[in-house]
Amino acid sequence: MAEQNKMETKPMVPLIISMAVPPLISMFLQYTYNFVDCMFVSWLGEDALTAVSLAFPLTTLMLAMSIGLGVGVNVQIANYLGQKKQDMADSVVTNGIILCTVCGIVLTGIVLVIVRPFFASFTDSAVIFDLSLQYMWICAFMQVPNMVHICIQKVIQGTGNMIAPMWFQIAGVLLNFALDPLLIFGIGPFPEMGVKGAAISTVAGYTFSMILAFYVILFRKQKVKMKVAGFRLDFGIMKATFVIGFPSFVMNALGAFMTYFANLFLVLYSTTAVAFFGAYFKLQQVVIMTLNGLVQGCIPIMSYNFGAKNRQRLEQSFRYGTLIGCLITGLGIVILCLFPEQVLRIFQASEEMMAFGVPALRIMCVSYVFAAISTMIASLMQSTKRVGCSLLINILRQLALLVPAMWALSKAMGMTGIWWSFIVAETLTVLIAWFLYKRKELVF
Repeated sequence: MAEQNKMETKPMVPLIISMAVPPLISMFLQYTYNFVDCMFVSWLGEDALTAVSLAFPLTTLMLAMSIGLGVGVNVQIANYLGQKKQDMADSVVTNGIILCTVCGIVLTGIVLVIVRPFFASFTDSAVIFDLSLQYMWICAFMQVPNMVHICIQKVIQGTGNMIAPMWFQIAGVLLNFALDPLLIFGIGPFPEMGVKGAAISTVAGYTFSMILAFYVILFRKQKVKMKVAGFRLDFGIMKATFVIGFPSFVMNALGAFMTYFANLFLVLYSTTAVAFFGAYFKLQQVVIMTLNGLVQGCIPIMSYNFGAKNRQRLEQSFRYGTLIGCLITGLGIVILCLFPEQVLRIFQASEEMMAFGVPALRIMCVSYVFAAISTMIASLMQSTKRVGCSLLINILRQLALLVPAMWALSKAMGMTGIWWSFIVAETLTVLIAWFLYKRKELVF
C-alpha cells in the first residue's frame, strides 16, 4: 500500500503550522539580510543608511525573481506528487535548477548595467551616489546563489519537508550577521570596508546557503531528486514555472517599484524622509515576509489538494491560513503602535526622523491586516491556476491603487498623505479581492 502524503491526511491546523513555521522563519530570515545591513550601516551615518535604502528596490527585485521561480517549481512539484506522477516531479527539480541558474546570470548582468542611472535618478549627493554604487556593485553578485538556493528550498518544501530548507537558510543568515560588523568596522584582522563590507557579507551568506542546499538535495534522502538518467530540457516545465510563479514575483517585485515611487515622492521633502522610509520598509518586510512565509507553507497544501481534487481540504487550508495571517499581522500592528520610538532607535533615528516617523509608523501599520486577507486570496487563486486574478490583486495593492493614492493624498495632506495612502490602497484591494473570491467558483 502506497504511503499517504500528510497533505491529504493530517489535521489541517497542525498541518499548516508544521508546513508554515519553517518557511515563515526562512522568509523572516531572508529579509534580515538587508535589515541587518541597514542596522549596522546606520552606525556609519545617515548618508550610509540612505545609500543602502536606495539600493533596496534593486535587491528586492532580485529576490522577487528568486521567489517567483521558486514558487513556480514548488507548485508544480506539489501538484505532480498529488497526482502520483513521481517522474514529472523529478523532472521539475532539474529543469528548475537549470532555469534559475541561467536567469540569475542574466539578472546579474542587467543590474550591473542599470545601477548608475538608477541611483542618479534619486540623488545629487556625490557621497550618497558613491556609497550606493559601492554597495550594489558587489550585491549584484548575490543573485545566482540566491536564486539557486531558493529554488532548492522550494523544491524540498513542495514535498512537505519544511525543516531542511529552514536550516540552510539560517546558516546563511548567521554567517551574514557575523561578518557584517567584522567587515563594516574592521574588527580584529578584518579590514574596515564600510558599506562594501555589508555587501560582501550578504553575498557570502547566500553562497553558503546555496552550497548547503546542494548538499541536502544531492546527498540527503528526499521525496524528489535531481533527474539525471533520461533527463531532457523540458521547456513546457520552464514555461509553467514562469507562469505559475509570476504572481509571486509580482507580489514581491511590486515592493521594489512601490519603494522606487515612494522615494521619488519623499525625496522632495528631504533625504531624511527617504532614510526613514528605507528603515520602515525593512520593518514592514519583516511582517509581510513573515506572512509570505505562511503563504509559502499554505500553497503546497492548497496545490496538492487541488491536484487531488479534495475541495474540503483545499477550502480548509485557505480559511485557517487566512486566520493565522490576520493574527501574525495583528501582532505586527500592536508592536509598531506601542513601541515606535524604540523600533526607530534601532536605525539610529535623528530627532527630525522621530518627529514624523513615529506617527507615520502608527498610520501605515494598520494596513497590514488587510494585506493578510488579500494576500491569502491571491495565493488561493494562484494554487488553483487562476493566475490572472492572483496577479490582479497583487498589482492593485502595491502599484495600481497605491501610487495614485500617494500622489493624490500627498497633494492634499503633504508628507502625511503618503502614509495614509497605504491604508486606502489596502482597504480597496481587500474589497476587490473578496469580491473576486466570492464570484469565482473552484473548477477541478
